[in-house]
Amino acid sequence: MSTVSLEEVKENPGAIFERVQKGESILVVADGAPSVEMRPSEAGPKEQHGIRPFGLCSGAFVVPADFDSPLPEGTILEFEGS
Repeated sequence: MSTVSLEEVKENPGAIFERVQKGESILVVADGAPSVEMRPSEAGPKEQHGIRPFGLCSGAFVVPADFDSPLPEGTILEFEGS
């Protein structure tokens, strides 16, 4: 694990980020004490950015036919606090 100062990160954050992306773990030291550890994510690129394939859970949920029907009177009263 490499160690860099907070000042180095402030001077060139892109270079530090690039090093981490390439697989290097970096410990950031601020005021002489370890402050932050940066390391590559264990997730693949798609998981890192929250991208999921379309149809991943196809058929797992079906919208009921009465989805947009009015709520029962008792449920409305509970929401309104009456």
